[in-house]
Amino acid sequence: MTTLAAGMSRRAPWGGVLLAGALWIAAYANLTLFADSVLALAALSRETHLGEAVHFFLYDTPKVLLLLTGIVFIMGIVHTFISPQRTRAMLSGRRLGVGNVFAATLGIVTPFCSCSAVPLFVGFLSAGVPLGVTFSFLISAPMVNEVALALLFGMFGWKVAALYLVLGLSVAIVSGLIIGRLGMERYLEDWVRAMHNSNPIDLALERPSWASRIDAGVVYVKDIVGKVWPYVFIGIALGAGIHGYVPEDFMASIMGREAWWSVPIAVLIGVPMYSSAAGLIPVVEALIGKGAALGTVLAFMMSVIALSLPEMIILRKVLKLPLIATFAGVVAAGIVIVGYVFNAVL
Repeated sequence: MTTLAAGMSRRAPWGGVLLAGALWIAAYANLTLFADSVLALAALSRETHLGEAVHFFLYDTPKVLLLLTGIVFIMGIVHTFISPQRTRAMLSGRRLGVGNVFAATLGIVTPFCSCSAVPLFVGFLSAGVPLGVTFSFLISAPMVNEVALALLFGMFGWKVAALYLVLGLSVAIVSGLIIGRLGMERYLEDWVRAMHNSNPIDLALERPSWASRIDAGVVYVKDIVGKVWPYVFIGIALGAGIHGYVPEDFMASIMGREAWWSVPIAVLIGVPMYSSAAGLIPVVEALIGKGAALGTVLAFMMSVIALSLPEMIILRKVLKLPLIATFAGVVAAGIVIVGYVFNAVL
């Protein structure tokens, strides 16, 4: 709040924002030209495995980073309107049903990964939010986040992004409802159940100026993109290797539309892994380009994002094993269904 308050008297740097936006658009519009030019300078041809892999890397790396930077900047500004305190206030007192829908929808605009959403999960419980409602938020926040939606829209179009949004929200809402109906509060760790709301929710927060909000967006870009970019490079490099070298028949045999078992296998493979949406989308694009079914690959991505191993380790400090197993099982089943739906309709 100190940083935001410090910028109350300054005018918003709209000129800089407009210039940055114009440069962003120009760079995004010339991605293909950039990749083609660098490939030509390197005397490589897209007709070769190496040339195709290099072109994929040169095109997708700046594309993903540009999308990530733009969306994170916008969400950094949004974050100044939606603080953790206000999020807790909006969810406390909500009942199952309406509360699950509200929590899952709120998860879209709250920029938290699976691990950073866990502290809020504990905060929600301490504020009196029902267990099932908190799980709807915990599932939605990392899986149906703005980065995943923006990248899916940029790479596969609005139909895929919209279907992912609807089905992802459905998984979060239904999973939270099931967990809430099971009445598994007894499987919270004792210290969580004994926790009282000792930190009252402060709604009297000072309203920052637009200059401060823009500053917050810039800081958010430095923080998030600064941490994520190595994973973006690794993910795109892996995707480039798959795109350039992995035989299409091999990938189709593992994640092809005809193989009924490919969706659950993809989910099982994804659960022990951990990555951000930004790092996974290029891999998804490369796998689809090699003949893998879209639903199967997206089910893999959703399991990595929503059921990551680090998240499970952190949750173990909060939840007892039966509740963790129920959470993982319900969400995994929902993701499998989503994979089959995608494969059936697209």
